Amino acid sequence: MGTISNSTFVSLDGVVNHMDKWHFDYVDDESNELALEQLRAADAMLMGRKTYELYAGAWPGRDGKYADAINAISKYVASTTLSEPVWHNTSVLDGDLIEAVRALRAKDGTSILMHGYGPVAKALLQADLLDELHLWVHPHLAGVGDAGGLLIRPGLTKKLELTGTRTLSSGVVALTLRNPDA
Repeated sequence: MGTISNSTFVSLDGVVNHMDKWHFDYVDDESNELALEQLRAADAMLMGRKTYELYAGAWPGRDGKYADAINAISKYVASTTLSEPVWHNTSVLDGDLIEAVRALRAKDGTSILMHGYGPVAKALLQADLLDELHLWVHPHLAGVGDAGGLLIRPGLTKKLELTGTRTLSSGVVALTLRNPDA
């Protein structure tokens, strides 16, 4: 059985989007190295359509170790509207999300990394298909967004086990949480 890990940035007030308002002041060599470690530990990436569109518009034209790794890795995008992905090594998971991801996860030893914590990640956590959550908690109150852009979702209740912490010099605390039900 493979594993699915989600790595997402979050502000102190639970915001996971509008990163232009609160995230980029905390990007440095240390955070870049940790992000590269996570990416290199994965065999594939999984993302929702919005994250895919942002990444497909940004990463193919970049150079460097991280760009090389993210452009080369196999990518799966969960979407009912995307049919022709343009980013190299991308496959579309259409149809039932939970069944498609169960099939991916059933591949022995496959380690899948997700970026972004939107509807796809929340659905996978609810269905116990998300094994691990890496939260990069930023020491910043974002003060923006709406309920759809928050880490929490009414009705999503899940007890997670803290398995690691790492405090970066920027003040970001990287929490690693395991889903014991996955």
